[in-house]
Amino acid sequence: MPSGSIISQTTSNAQNRLTSISSHLRTSKPKIVVCRDLGPDVMPLLTKRDDIEPQVVLWAEDRVCERTWLLENIKGAAGIVIVFSELVDAELLDAAGPSLKVVSTMSVGYEHIRVPELAKRNVRIGYTPEVLTDAVADISVMLALMAGRNANETMSIVREGQHLTAPLPHAPVGFLGFGRISHATLARLIPFGVTDCIYSSNPSSSSSSKKERDEALLKQHQPQLKSLRAVDIDTLARESDVLFVLAPGGPSTRHLVNEEFLRKMKKHSVLVNAGRGTVVDSDALAKALRERWIWGAGVDVVEGEPNVGKDHPLVKEPRCNILPHIGSASFETRLAMATLAVDNCLAGIAGQAMPAELDVKA
Repeated sequence: MPSGSIISQTTSNAQNRLTSISSHLRTSKPKIVVCRDLGPDVMPLLTKRDDIEPQVVLWAEDRVCERTWLLENIKGAAGIVIVFSELVDAELLDAAGPSLKVVSTMSVGYEHIRVPELAKRNVRIGYTPEVLTDAVADISVMLALMAGRNANETMSIVREGQHLTAPLPHAPVGFLGFGRISHATLARLIPFGVTDCIYSSNPSSSSSSKKERDEALLKQHQPQLKSLRAVDIDTLARESDVLFVLAPGGPSTRHLVNEEFLRKMKKHSVLVNAGRGTVVDSDALAKALRERWIWGAGVDVVEGEPNVGKDHPLVKEPRCNILPHIGSASFETRLAMATLAVDNCLAGIAGQAMPAELDVKA
């Protein structure tokens, strides 16, 4: 289907869904704060509605929303649409007041949201899972190829009139975190000759469900994929030729990939992080690259983003192929994410079921 048809269909579906909640909103004009211009295909879902048009407050600048602006404009809001750069904590919730019903984030991750604080105030959370799976899987494979061929450094070498060949390790591949995006990434790697896969994931998942899932994945990718194993963190570090970090963020995963972990990796191994910047210790990774503990790295996420400048340790490393968090930056994916974020926000304000709601009580 042509991309234009996808866009038209996505917008049309959203308009049809949102029509059903119009009657709930016409009795009042709730204030909605939007921290990023969602584009011409999505903003009209908010701004062209008679029931809420006068109450949409938009941060229209093409940069991260300023905290002072957000604290001032959140007052009296019923809903807020954010991206990953906005921190939703007690300070922001107190500034909003009791009128706030829903926080809708245009992301699958939600570590920028202090979930217990929202639960205490009965504020609902909308997020955008699944719609970015393919886009992030694509960027993960791209980073692995770039890091394996040492693209960042070798491009500069070519510009200087030299040449350098580099190995491309491809088996076994490892995954730190083994959810939907990891499965999609693995599927893309099979044609490159990957035959063995190991992973380490959430220990709370039942062993029986993991076994059934792994058997299904192995069957799906046979005969190319010979083995698929769950391993501990130590084994993951020691055996992975290419390691994909696709774990969620938060305190439980912060700096899982640290100096101790990196020292265990092979000298020809490659690390790819397209999950969350906080999972990888940036200073340790920079040291590993500088001292050649590993061959190279490809990262789309960095701890401390979006405040990543020229002096960041990874930016300085020629063997680090670094992108500015563009894993979901295909046009179709961003459109679907923005549409879902608006859909979640309006449904939450109306007190109706949200298409993708995070259970804050869990």
